Parts: sequence; structure tokens; C-alpha cells
Amino acid sequence: MTISLRNLPPNVEQAITETSRRERISLNKATIRLLEDSLRKPARNSDFDEFFGVWSKEQADEFDEALAAMRQIDAEEWESTS
Repeated sequence: MTISLRNLPPNVEQAITETSRRERISLNKATIRLLEDSLRKPARNSDFDEFFGVWSKEQADEFDEALAAMRQIDAEEWESTS
């Protein structure tokens, strides 16, 4: 398939020419490379994968129970600080 591109925005044209020069490839290959790169899905963040699913259901429920007490608002204390 042949596609012609006209009236490219200056920043797009610059990206194509810089990629072409930097990688020593044709403008056509540089355009294809940039288009393919734009279609790639972003990398999935896996920083905390080692912790995912580590707790049992019981442990998670126990933790949520402990947090419930911290989430209670003491109306008297709230009124005295404002």
C-alpha cells in the first residue's frame, strides 16, 4: 500500500528527519518506525507485583477491619479543631 503524506506539522516532519538521520534509515522507514512506536502499549508497571495477592481473604478482611476504626470521625474532636 502506498500512502502519501502532505502538509505535515513542523514537529512531525522534524521527528521524522531526526529519526532518519539518527538511525541512518530512509524517511519512509523513519515514518513507519515512529508510527509503529506510537501504537505500542505502554509498559505495565510491575513495581508491586510481588505483593499482589499475597494476603489471604481472611488477612485482607482483618486489615480492613483494623482500618475501619481509623476511618471513624469523632464529631467532638472535629468541632473542637475548627
